Amino acid sequence: MEETCKPLKTDDRLKHHPLTPFRLIRGLICLLVYLSTAFMFLVYFAPVVAVLTRLFSVHYSRKTTSFLFALWLALWPFLFEKINGTKVVFSGDLVPPKERVLIIANHRTEVDWMYLWDLALRKGCLGYIKYILKSSLMKLPVFGWGFHVLEFISVERNWEVDEPVMHQMLSTFKDPQDPLWLALFPEGTDFSEQKCQRSQKFANEVGLPVLKNVLLPKTKGFCLCLEVLRGSLDAVYDVSIAYKHQLPTFLDNVFGTDPSEVHIHVRRIPAKEMPASDSEAATWLMDRFQLKDRLLSDFKAHGHFPDEGIEQELSTLRCLNSKNRVSPQRQPPCSEVPRLWLLCCKESALISSSGHQESALKFFCGLSNSTSWTRALSAS
Repeated sequence: MEETCKPLKTDDRLKHHPLTPFRLIRGLICLLVYLSTAFMFLVYFAPVVAVLTRLFSVHYSRKTTSFLFALWLALWPFLFEKINGTKVVFSGDLVPPKERVLIIANHRTEVDWMYLWDLALRKGCLGYIKYILKSSLMKLPVFGWGFHVLEFISVERNWEVDEPVMHQMLSTFKDPQDPLWLALFPEGTDFSEQKCQRSQKFANEVGLPVLKNVLLPKTKGFCLCLEVLRGSLDAVYDVSIAYKHQLPTFLDNVFGTDPSEVHIHVRRIPAKEMPASDSEAATWLMDRFQLKDRLLSDFKAHGHFPDEGIEQELSTLRCLNSKNRVSPQRQPPCSEVPRLWLLCCKESALISSSGHQESALKFFCGLSNSTSWTRALSAS
């Protein structure tokens, strides 16, 4: 049993990149910048703006706080993909932008939730992602206060306590005008050998499927989310996350020592196809985790998911596109700092008209003639 429960990684001895003095200094600078901006955006700006605008409109209060949240969050995919050089590979279904969705994902490490930002950024929903997380995280300095302002849902892992709290919070998310990416990790905790062995033992005792790459999912929270939000959701995203080389920690992400590659497999299930009753939804979730377990076994054997390459590398032009479509064509390169600036501008709607988009593209990307930049804009 110990062998079947080993995490998906290829080398237990070495980091993908050694922690050199350069990486250490660069990581510390990035961490200082991110913490200081988090304090500014999540502690000062977001609460004040949320309270003032909520006096007039809950909808616009959420839009404003989501805008501030997105400005800060955009720094992280930039760190992962551009500064650290981590390759993020997407596979599965090509999902449309700006949907209202419930996301279920496996929980390989303590940082899985951060890589959902890379997908959300590409789909124009970076500021609208919300998590269901354990209550202890809501007490973190700086970030805990921000989690409250951003309306994350905290759970005590006691259903009698959690059910009324979750129901009340979920009921406030039913307005279809409010974009929503609600992320749930049904396993309830991150994966480890010991937890896997306990999960397998329990599965054998009660006659449930024995899984080796994921833990048995907890179904009650998922069923409640589906019950309350069903009428306002566009789809459910079944997301599977796997890593090449090592399973990363938070500090690995900061210093860029691991992972070398993150693979994210997405299956989109339209909301109208989801089971109607709680018992059917619970069975559906268990079936999805059996499929997820086999998918992760295949990843372990082959080093990749099927149908890879549905998303391109982080592209400023694609994020600038008002319809946020994914193009099969490669985008012309931009320098790194302007890419981040333009991403933030898109999230904040500072570049709203096509004329401003064209001016920004010509200035930053150096496209010399109108034909070139018009073609690039339309293809992005």
